[in-house]
Amino acid sequence: MSADVQPATRPSAARRLGVFALRALKLELRIYASIGRLVARRPAVAPGATGFAYHAPVFTILMVFIVLSAVEIPIIDLIVHRWPVVRISFLILGIWGLTWMIGLLAAYLMRPHTVGPDGIRVREGLEIDLPLSWDDIASVALDRRTDEPKSPRVTEADGTRILSLRMQDRTVITIELERPTVVALPGTAPKGGRQAVDEVRIWVDDPSGFMAAVRRHI
Repeated sequence: MSADVQPATRPSAARRLGVFALRALKLELRIYASIGRLVARRPAVAPGATGFAYHAPVFTILMVFIVLSAVEIPIIDLIVHRWPVVRISFLILGIWGLTWMIGLLAAYLMRPHTVGPDGIRVREGLEIDLPLSWDDIASVALDRRTDEPKSPRVTEADGTRILSLRMQDRTVITIELERPTVVALPGTAPKGGRQAVDEVRIWVDDPSGFMAAVRRHI
């Protein structure tokens, strides 16, 4: 295994706390960056590349949460309006929660998978952004799979380490890599951190369009 890959051991409590704090800060910044991209209508797609959405399976759920969060703010405010400190605290918390949900949806919309001259960029929401060059990629195939609920992102089968970025337990595209490739995942080892994988499986809302774009480059 490469020296850049974290060993599959549980890190110390101090390291986990540090990683958590940094991760929380990055998430907060990306929330506002994603909202800014949504307002400006500027998805994170490099020149010459084509973006492919993957949010269809979760779009309705996110919209329901956003509406509920928006409705909750005036209801809570009405209940606690007699206590100014409590009222202001709940108002700040409610607005922050609503902003976070909008930012999460914006991330799904503005950070699509991309296929372009440099390769495939695999994304998921706010955190995952994995550039795979064409030199790294052996093949790309339409491959519909449904995994068991709560399956880990990284699994191993017959000596092949597989990263699965599922939407509601499903993937539709399999990207086979030329060699074990190190990718950076959220969190710490053994579930996150830097992991060497041989295959990446993803969900795309338009798999046929994705495959057509791939065929233009590979």
